[in-house]
Amino acid sequence: MTAVRSQRSAVRKSTALFLALSALVFALGLSAEAQQSKKIPRIVFLSARGEPSPSTPDPNGQAFRQGLRDLGYIEGKNILVEYRYTGGMTDRVPKLVDELVRLKVDVLVTTSTVAIRAAKQVTKTIPIVMVTSVDPVATGLVDSLARPGGNITGNTRLTRELSGKRLELLKEVVPRISRVGILWSTATAPELATTFKDYDSVAGALKIQLQSLDVRSQNDFEGAIHAAARGRVSALISTSDSVLVPHQKKIADLAIKNRLPSMFERSDAAETGGLMSYSSVDAESFRRAATYVDKILKGAKPGDLPVEQPTKFELIINLKTAKQIGLTIPQSVLYRADRVIR
Repeated sequence: MTAVRSQRSAVRKSTALFLALSALVFALGLSAEAQQSKKIPRIVFLSARGEPSPSTPDPNGQAFRQGLRDLGYIEGKNILVEYRYTGGMTDRVPKLVDELVRLKVDVLVTTSTVAIRAAKQVTKTIPIVMVTSVDPVATGLVDSLARPGGNITGNTRLTRELSGKRLELLKEVVPRISRVGILWSTATAPELATTFKDYDSVAGALKIQLQSLDVRSQNDFEGAIHAAARGRVSALISTSDSVLVPHQKKIADLAIKNRLPSMFERSDAAETGGLMSYSSVDAESFRRAATYVDKILKGAKPGDLPVEQPTKFELIINLKTAKQIGLTIPQSVLYRADRVIR
């Protein structure tokens, strides 16, 4: 009798163990299925720059990546980010944007006005976060800064609004300046070509004449800058344009070769040999782009997120370049610089 009871007890224990293991396997299966069904958001960061090393994004991409990390996103774990670069070849942009739209990415982050316009034409649903140097309202990218509407939001760097300040700084550094060459391009979007006009509207008050140096590609840089030097241009301003930005070092080198003081609209240009730059803080703009991505992934509609404007600006001066072209920067300007490269 004791043996029978012992056998029955063993059977009950085996059955209980089997049921427990079955429940565990079932729970693990549900957990695995839930993890597989949880979609990891896919973001594309599209830049007009040239492609850096495969494993390292460009400085703006790195700032964007840091912004994501600050918000708790880890690439490859809870977010996927692809970095794409056009290298200033604007003819590639529409096809590239069309490809990205077909991939049905969750958010497109871009610095290219051409890309923003192309994406706007082919999708009304994929959120677009821009970091732009143009006035997004005046150029028709959004309805208003407060309520952009549609599927586009982001921030503007107020690049055009700083045109007069850049001319003033050049006038302080080179008091006898009388003629400035504006290197820009209408190749990206001729209908948005207000860059030269923005400088021209303030040049008269400073008694400065401007020379338009409209280039179509990097093959035009050398000829345009040589022509400016022969035309008695006293200094050069290189604008923030998708044709020019990937080649800022080349432009800075050509300015040095022709002994022309150069001003750029992006801070990293001074770090690669430009004499000066005055702009919003680039890294801050791209870190802020990550906050838009975070809000959109959490359910916010792009059209309801106000377009932000920068609150910090920086003047950078490269004394190495000043020495190469035989120029002494006045102390009054150096005191106001946020960074001095020696």
